[in-house]
Amino acid sequence: MQVRPKKSLGQHFLKDENIADKIVGSLSGENSTVIEIGPGTGVLSKYLIEDQRLKSFFIETDQASVDYLNKTYPEAAGQIIHADFLTFDLGTFNTNELAIIGNLPYNITAPIFFRIIHYRQIINEVVCMIQKEVAERISSPPGSRKYGILSVLLQAYFDIEYLFTVNEHVFYPPPKVKSGVIRLKRNNTRELACDEKLFVQVVKRSFNQRRKMLRNSLKPYSLKSGKALEKLLHQRPEQLSVNEFVTITQHVDG
Repeated sequence: MQVRPKKSLGQHFLKDENIADKIVGSLSGENSTVIEIGPGTGVLSKYLIEDQRLKSFFIETDQASVDYLNKTYPEAAGQIIHADFLTFDLGTFNTNELAIIGNLPYNITAPIFFRIIHYRQIINEVVCMIQKEVAERISSPPGSRKYGILSVLLQAYFDIEYLFTVNEHVFYPPPKVKSGVIRLKRNNTRELACDEKLFVQVVKRSFNQRRKMLRNSLKPYSLKSGKALEKLLHQRPEQLSVNEFVTITQHVDG
């Protein structure tokens, strides 16, 4: 039985066993349950199944891949779930020690990360392979040109480390760009010291006009005056840390 990669699903199957082993080995093993997003032909799944530290589940939206995985890995019976990660309720796993792993489709990387943010109270760790440019952006610190919306929103709740780069030729079919593997580890921030929904809105509006100073891009908001705020408003969004965006959000007159 052969699974053909589907362009509509953004599938690029990893075929390098050493890289697959290295990605799975990047998990800390500290979490009770691991979810693989889009296992495809199971190149990562094999190493997850072999790792006795882990209780792994595999969420796959492609029926052909589900059939292949069930046939190839009978020892994972009951752990292969035919579902869309973007709509699946991770709360059904009934654990606060969840890890996420996967070779993520480039075309839905951002929605997957927003889903991870949504479940941040139960996700402790994420190891994933994504487009190199996006991996660099997410892991970039304030002051970098690559620092953006996902950088701020993810770094609010996770410590992020860029692990290594993966070349195009180790995939079938090969993508047109390089990939990067990153690791996210949940930090100690349980809740931000501001309205978290408003925080997301402020960050998005700021970066949607990233060449402007914040005093101009945030004009639609009514902002309470203050010396700390005035200093921040004279900067551009890529210059601000997570805590500084929290400060701005605190000054939005609700």
